[in-house]
Amino acid sequence: MTDAGRPSPDLSIVETRVYRGANMWSYEKAIHLVVDLGVLEDFPTNTIPGFTDNLLAVLPGLREHSCSRGRRGGFVERLNEGTWLGHVTEHVALALQQVVGHDIRRGKTRQVKGEHGRYNVVFGYVDEQVGLSAARLAVRLVNHLVEADPEFDFDDELEAFILRAERTAFGPSTQAIIDEAVSRDIPWLRLNQYSLVQLGQGVHAKRIRATMTSATSAIAVDVASDKDLTTRLLGAAGLPVPRQESVRNADQAARAAERIGFPVVVKPLDGNHGRGVCLDLGDADAVRAAFPIAADQSRRGVVVVESFVVGKDYRCLIIDGRMAAIAERVPASVTGDGRSTVQQLVDLTNADPRRGVGHEKVLTRIKVDDAALEVLAGQGHTLESVPAEGETVKLALTGNMSTGGISIDRTFEAHPENVEIAEEAARMIGLDIAGIDFICPDITEPVRETGGAICEVNAAPGFRMHTHPTIGEPQFIAKPVVDMLFPPGATARIPIVAVTGTNGKTTTARMISHIFKGMGRKVGMTSTDGVIIDERLLIRADASGPRSARMVLQNPRVDFAVFEVARGGILREGLGYERNDVAVVLNVQPDHLGLRGIDTVEQLADVKAVLVEAVPRDGHAVLNADDPLVREMRRRCSGQVVWFSMAQRDTPEGAEVRDLIDAHCRRGGKALVLEPTERGEMIVVRHGRRDMQLAWTHLLPSTFAGRARMNVQNALAAAAAAFAAGAPLHDIRQGLRTFSTNYYLAPGRLNEVEVNGIHVIVDYCHNAPGMRMLGDFVDRLGEGLDSGSDLGKPSRIGIISTAGDRRDQDMRELGEIAAAHFDVVIVREDANLRRREAGETAALITEGVRTAMEAGARCKQVETILDEIDAVRHAMTRANHGDLVVVCVDKHPAVMAELENWSQQAHPGASSHPDAPVADPDYSPPVTESASGA
Repeated sequence: MTDAGRPSPDLSIVETRVYRGANMWSYEKAIHLVVDLGVLEDFPTNTIPGFTDNLLAVLPGLREHSCSRGRRGGFVERLNEGTWLGHVTEHVALALQQVVGHDIRRGKTRQVKGEHGRYNVVFGYVDEQVGLSAARLAVRLVNHLVEADPEFDFDDELEAFILRAERTAFGPSTQAIIDEAVSRDIPWLRLNQYSLVQLGQGVHAKRIRATMTSATSAIAVDVASDKDLTTRLLGAAGLPVPRQESVRNADQAARAAERIGFPVVVKPLDGNHGRGVCLDLGDADAVRAAFPIAADQSRRGVVVVESFVVGKDYRCLIIDGRMAAIAERVPASVTGDGRSTVQQLVDLTNADPRRGVGHEKVLTRIKVDDAALEVLAGQGHTLESVPAEGETVKLALTGNMSTGGISIDRTFEAHPENVEIAEEAARMIGLDIAGIDFICPDITEPVRETGGAICEVNAAPGFRMHTHPTIGEPQFIAKPVVDMLFPPGATARIPIVAVTGTNGKTTTARMISHIFKGMGRKVGMTSTDGVIIDERLLIRADASGPRSARMVLQNPRVDFAVFEVARGGILREGLGYERNDVAVVLNVQPDHLGLRGIDTVEQLADVKAVLVEAVPRDGHAVLNADDPLVREMRRRCSGQVVWFSMAQRDTPEGAEVRDLIDAHCRRGGKALVLEPTERGEMIVVRHGRRDMQLAWTHLLPSTFAGRARMNVQNALAAAAAAFAAGAPLHDIRQGLRTFSTNYYLAPGRLNEVEVNGIHVIVDYCHNAPGMRMLGDFVDRLGEGLDSGSDLGKPSRIGIISTAGDRRDQDMRELGEIAAAHFDVVIVREDANLRRREAGETAALITEGVRTAMEAGARCKQVETILDEIDAVRHAMTRANHGDLVVVCVDKHPAVMAELENWSQQAHPGASSHPDAPVADPDYSPPVTESASGA
């Protein structure tokens, strides 16, 4: 509390997250703040004197906010009744964005459960940097209104905020094209901090930079930049152009002007926006004086001297070979009133709210510079002159909008012959989007009869004079641009299949990718292995987050995307894209709990459900009917649900699941189920009342003759996703029959190798639910090995570990489950300890193994060897011919390389089998701890 009894300005931002796609809070991109109110938690707005009035005084736009009341002024009602300052921060951040023209109205504020005074503040944004700046300024403003900060001047801060927004904002031309693309449901992605934008995805993607497109010819741009070459080409085509010469010094310019005939125009060879253009030069001295002005704006130092054509200045916009709009450009000027000076008239004109700096608004402020003073002097005026009433005083000779000029729409007034000349000029230069500058007395009359010429052809012409004319109707010229890039009927999106779940994501994603690769698609896939484009690994990293997804969507080869989506990426940045055509949820099991505010498996299910919520009405959600938490996600799906299930009617739970699927299919729904027969299990596709046999599970290599039940489930999910995405059944069947868990197709996922008679399984299993499934597979596989052995019952050796950021009880549970399936458990640790002390994770797992051993589990010995490679060497040293070694890996390539080396050299074993290798007598495993059961 302060001395005056007012609360202290304690509002602060604890954490900031930027969601770049669908997320837990919103279907669209949003900024998420965790704010701490401190003592302000006890002071709602109605208890802080003057707070509401002062807030509305500086941000009157808040009066329009409806808030939860659903009507104008609803937020003001909440302020007067008393609301918390976290909620106020949300609305202030929205209002600040609205000040700079970002029409964002989405937001919500919720208290952080179990934390006094902390709130989740979530609001939408258009530009990420503007949204973050709005958040920081909102917090400072709220604190300032609680207790005045002498160093905080809101007007200055707001002006700086507006300038920042202007620096990052798109220009009017780019924004017009983006708005048109959004109206057609074409996705877009900003590729840099300027105006480079991608429209569409993957193989369908097009790029724009302002009004240049990926179809714009580089040669045509070079030709248009060379005004001398442009004039010669147009003249050779019989089009009206002024006489012109290129010069490199002032004397050459004067001689050229005499040959052409006065008056002349002097301009840079490769200039734009009217910079350096000097008009109506009547003698050699004027030409010499104009030369350095033009040369200063020419990148090559070359200046063009051309005949001065008298008339009005018209810009003809040609898009894809057809006239899209015509505007008359009027140079910057003021009209006298008989009382005000020129300077006062300029100030009055610039006070027009439509005028701003650069391209921020529909008109540009008139700039009084040396060129403007020279134009004034030519008319006999200075800034202190008082023009007569009705007298027009020019401040620029060119009609460019960027110099303060205005535009008058003349699109439907142009004579057809003039339109044809402009279209022919664009074709001659080769530009897909061109601005043809006509000088003629009247665009409604043929220029060949009235006189006039094409003075310039511009690449990347601005759209502002057409979309926001000062006088006349605006022209929607972005439409023909988008029509050119995406003709009617063309698609802009590629199919996206997103896979999530606690276990099995990578294998399922690889199965789906394999199916569609077999169909000839160029598949882009992200997973914990990396980013894979058309079966080529581009980046080796954990790429299951949103940034990797965006990388795939930018790749011009990709026509089908499969994304593995992990919990961490959703919580950190959202999905990174708008929607997925097919969402696959495999299971939700207790893993990664206690991280980023996710403490229960139900909360984890809410995170996974983001994929289901991102399914459009014409999309599909592929859900595991056997998992109750996944089953509930059907209520969040806007599209169709496709069930997959391994359940049978021999249990009450199984009967309930099959009843659900039967009812779903009777309504025309889709499902994939297992049907047991005398020959084995058949995967059956159900669609409405039709049943279609797909494949025997024991004939799928990835299932190890049906023993790997987790891959049976993964195959069901992959087949369901492919079926939902439109793949024919024979292609799905072929894909599943040719997919195996070898090192090349699924590294680290049940890779089976035989090393000198020892069976080795390498897998990334790292959590208790995964160990339960792996243990079931080991039991089924072990039965086959037991029956085929002539040396007695083989031993099962397991090397296990988990990530250090798991909860202590999860680590103990992992050890308990492993002890039930292995004779010997070797506990190791990952290279990244994740803030644990060395040996801490292994000790907790070992504790779980011992607990199970004391309860009579299968395991008889547990050992701790922290280094992964040392653990593998020790396991292989003690294994006998016919034994089973299961390695739960961290660094998969290193382990596979070690096994490869092991198979090429002799190592000892206790077995007397003739094929057993001979040991290296100097090898001593670094066993740090060993415990044997009774």
